Amino acid sequence: MQVVTRSQDETIAFGRRLGEVLQPGDVLVLTGDLGAGKTQLTKGIAAALGVEEDVTSPTFSILMVYEGQRMPLYHFDLYRLESADQLEDTGLYDLLGSDGPCVIEWGEQFSDEIGPERLDVFLSRLDDEVAAGEEPPREVKLVPHGARAEELVASL
Repeated sequence: MQVVTRSQDETIAFGRRLGEVLQPGDVLVLTGDLGAGKTQLTKGIAAALGVEEDVTSPTFSILMVYEGQRMPLYHFDLYRLESADQLEDTGLYDLLGSDGPCVIEWGEQFSDEIGPERLDVFLSRLDDEVAAGEEPPREVKLVPHGARAEELVASL
């Protein structure tokens, strides 16, 4: 599945649609360059879960836990990790398959450790579609791995 969002608000709105169909234990791995929209998508997911606090990228803390009205959201940023051995200290293994979804930024390098049941979300800026200095649209591509991820994509 592929979607193009034409503004920050549209990226957040698509994240909200995705968040509305998430269940406890769902795993999303967000991949994209800096500024591709990973955190904006996560803001929408959080809003759909009933998170009221501001969502930011947990680059320096690695994990942010947001208590939502529907369920908690576990937001990881693995950008600073250099090896799979470091995952043990992040709390990731304790939260995979738990009482809320895990949204993992920069997790593509640890796909084997994260496991086969996940939804890979690739975000990219479409810089060639706008004039220099204008905010570009984003392409959001969903690649399901496993039956649950296929259900998620089908429900969108």
